[in-house]
Amino acid sequence: MIYPRDLLFILACLCSMCAHAQTKVAVTIDDVPNTYKFRKDQFVPKHLNALDSLNIPITIFINEGRIYKTDSVSLNFRLLDEWCQRDYVTPANHTFAHSRYSEVGLDSFIVDIEQGAIITKELAKKYGKTLDQFRFPYNDLGKDSSQHKAIQQYLDNNNYYSTPFTVESSDWMYNFVYRYYLENNQVDSAKFVANNYIEQTLNLFKFYDSLAVETYDRKVDHIYLCHDNEINADYLSVLTDSLSLRGYQFSSLIDVLEDPIYSQKDVYYKKWGISWFYRWMPDADLRKKWMLSEPELNFIYKAYQRLNQ
Repeated sequence: MIYPRDLLFILACLCSMCAHAQTKVAVTIDDVPNTYKFRKDQFVPKHLNALDSLNIPITIFINEGRIYKTDSVSLNFRLLDEWCQRDYVTPANHTFAHSRYSEVGLDSFIVDIEQGAIITKELAKKYGKTLDQFRFPYNDLGKDSSQHKAIQQYLDNNNYYSTPFTVESSDWMYNFVYRYYLENNQVDSAKFVANNYIEQTLNLFKFYDSLAVETYDRKVDHIYLCHDNEINADYLSVLTDSLSLRGYQFSSLIDVLEDPIYSQKDVYYKKWGISWFYRWMPDADLRKKWMLSEPELNFIYKAYQRLNQ
C-alpha cells in the first residue's frame, strides 16, 4: 500500500529527475578531411584517432575537394575512407569546393553539391550508411528569400536535409591563433588559447540554454558545429568531458533532430551564418537583443586580427 506521504516523495523524485534530465548534444565536424594537417602529421590521422577514444556519435560534413589539395591524393582517399568506416561516424555533404551560395548562385552551387557527393555516396554505400544531411559552407543559405527558397526546393527534391546548428564558437579562429603559437614554440600561449576556447564554448552552451528556457520554457537538444582542425584534435575531448560533467549527453544528429525545436521554420533570409535559435525568431529586434547579449569573443577576435595581418 502506498501512503500519501510516500506518493509525495515519489512525485518529488520524479520532478527532480525531470529537472535534471540531460540535454542531448550532437557533435558535427565540418571541412573533413583536413588533408593539410594530415600531411603535416606525417599521414597519421591524429584527429580521427583522438575521436576513437571518445565513444560518441559524430556527423562529418565532407568537402571532397580537399582530397586534391595536396600531392598525396591516394593517401587522402584512404583518410576519407577511414573516417567513413568508423561505426560512430555518419558522413554528410558539405559541397566539393566549399563555395559560398550567395555569391556563386543556384546553378553553380548545385554543381558543387553534386560533385561533393560522388565519392561520399560510394563510401556511404560501402559501409551501409545514408547520405541525406547537407550543410551549407559558411552556413550561407542565400542572400535573400528567393535564393533560400530555390535551394531548399533542390534539397527537398534530392532528399537532403539542411542541417542546422545551435552552438558554434569560432573554433576556426581559435585554431588559427593556436597553430601560430605552436609553430612559434609559444606553448604556454597556445595552452591559454585552447583553455579560452573551452571556457567560451561552455559559456555559449550556458547562454543558449538560457535563451531556450526563456523562449521555449525548457532546455532543448543542441547541435554543436566545429571543424576538422588542430585545436579540436588536441582539445575536443576536454570539451566533451566538460560538457558531460555539466549534465549533457552525446547523441546522434538524427536523435537530436527529433527535438520538436527543429521543426520550426527558418525566417532569417540573409547570408550570415547565425545560430538557428536566431533564424527561428520572427522578431528582428528580439533577435538583435539576444545576439548582442552573447558571451563576447573579443580576445580571440583581436588575436586573430593581429596575427592575420
